[in-house]
Amino acid sequence: MPGQEKHSRSKEEAIRSITEDTKLKELFKKIDKNKNGIVDFDDLTEALKAMDIHTTPAHAKKIFDKCDEDHDGQIDFREFVKYVTEHEQTLKLFFKKIDTNSDGIIDANEIKASFQKLGVNIDKKEAENLLKRMDKDGTLNIDWNEWRDYLLLSTDPDVDIRDILHYWRHSSIIDIGENGMIPDDFTEKELKTGLWWRQLVAGGGAGAVSRTFTAPLDRLKVLLQVHGSKHNLGIVSGFKQMLDEGGYRSLWRGNFMNVIKIAPESALKFMAYEQIKTLIKGDGKHEIGVLERLVSGSAAGAISQTIIYPMELLKTRLALRRTGQYNGIFDCAKKILKAEGIGSFYRGYIPNLIGIIPYAGIDLAIYETLKKFYMKKNKDKDPGVFVLLGCGTVSSTCGQLASYPLALIRTRLQAQSSTEKDTLMTMSKKILKTDGPLGFYRGIAPNFLKVAPAVSISYVVYEQIRKQLGMN
Repeated sequence: MPGQEKHSRSKEEAIRSITEDTKLKELFKKIDKNKNGIVDFDDLTEALKAMDIHTTPAHAKKIFDKCDEDHDGQIDFREFVKYVTEHEQTLKLFFKKIDTNSDGIIDANEIKASFQKLGVNIDKKEAENLLKRMDKDGTLNIDWNEWRDYLLLSTDPDVDIRDILHYWRHSSIIDIGENGMIPDDFTEKELKTGLWWRQLVAGGGAGAVSRTFTAPLDRLKVLLQVHGSKHNLGIVSGFKQMLDEGGYRSLWRGNFMNVIKIAPESALKFMAYEQIKTLIKGDGKHEIGVLERLVSGSAAGAISQTIIYPMELLKTRLALRRTGQYNGIFDCAKKILKAEGIGSFYRGYIPNLIGIIPYAGIDLAIYETLKKFYMKKNKDKDPGVFVLLGCGTVSSTCGQLASYPLALIRTRLQAQSSTEKDTLMTMSKKILKTDGPLGFYRGIAPNFLKVAPAVSISYVVYEQIRKQLGMN
């Protein structure tokens, strides 16, 4: 009967409305930390962190400002419901755009097609991995509820479809390795609109600030690598020698060169990486995998290092110089060229080049392994930013452990004068004979001491620069 059908439909809508209202109340209570019926900015920020949503302070501020309709610095339940209702409508439109066959679910083929429209080709396996992030019931399909729950608080109020797909794909990718061997991937649209250079500026600025803050530890590492065995130096005695010889300013010797080489190194690495990826992809019908990224990143690192290597040597010489030995970068370069010839600018190049492969390989492999282990243990839950930072720190540390002996040999060779003609093999034998196997790890303690502060400073500065460049 028509009347019975109408009554039944009205009853279902009423039940659905009550259910939705209950879910919103539960979500609001989760955000309302002090349970006073009002949410302030601190409540929202803490709740997003507790919910492990990959976000930034700028993102939380956008949500808060959009919710706070009367601009009184607080969000009540009515304001929250209004925001959620409006944002749901936007998310519903995007869900329908991706759900091309209008069957109420999104599958891997529809994900592939959506990315292709943005100029990004992904294979079915990656599409399925993306689905797993939202898929709560293990069907490898996403229904509206799964879509909404995943994106409701993790996307900006003014989000568009490109932002959603970009967030979905990149929310678990962060590269904090000091050498930055594997650059991030960008869509064709991002490359054309110039997002790539803003990413480089943000990364370069973060690297410059973090290296400046940790420069004393970096200079101590170089000092211990070159003179540690001769003078029996340790961390405390090394710092004392630097201070006695040149005062507090001497702790930052070589840092300016270390900072100014970041920009050309990053730009060269990025450009080489994009070109090598294009060659590997060939017809461009597939997205490159982890192994291909490793090959592309390592080759790009080798190319950029080959071009900027003379700056690496100058950094080492400036870090080891005595007070008054050089009057700056150009004076240092001029004196080295005159006394030792142009070939001296590539001393230690071979061990440096060889060291790129184990560093990049181990760093990437361990990072991916730790991230997948976390997601498996937590039922494919997206790792938050602090989990990713932890994974990156561990992987970078392991990469350094594997490549450190080569880095030490490189530094020793860079420090040699024109009268010394050691090679990779002869220097290795010298170190083994003088200091034993542990000699290959001399100076690694200050290197590890700087990892945690460098990562923390890099991340904070990176996010601030991104905000200023309008990337959040």
